[in-house]
Amino acid sequence: MRASVNRPPTPDADEDKEAEPTLQEIINIKLIESGEKERLKELLRERLIECGWRDELKAQCRAFTRKKGRSKITVDEIVRNITPKGRAMVPDNVKAELLQRIRAFLMSDAL
Repeated sequence: MRASVNRPPTPDADEDKEAEPTLQEIINIKLIESGEKERLKELLRERLIECGWRDELKAQCRAFTRKKGRSKITVDEIVRNITPKGRAMVPDNVKAELLQRIRAFLMSDAL
């Protein structure tokens, strides 16, 4: 059987649909549009400074730099090494406070 030369191929059904944003993307857009994301970031900065997290992370960066040698290390290496430790060091009460704020935002009429 011969294929039709005049007819274009049938498009896939998936190609016709635009990608639907995920729930996480929708929430992120709402946080940005409302300005809440900046307020949450500022709150996080304040809490991390108050609990000494920032100073501890600086000390770890300095120790890592001394260990590797100042001229032999890049910023990317420091970030790769320190980021997991920094995330693990965030106090649970700070995480809980941010989560509570995000939940309160989601429960409001924002969505």
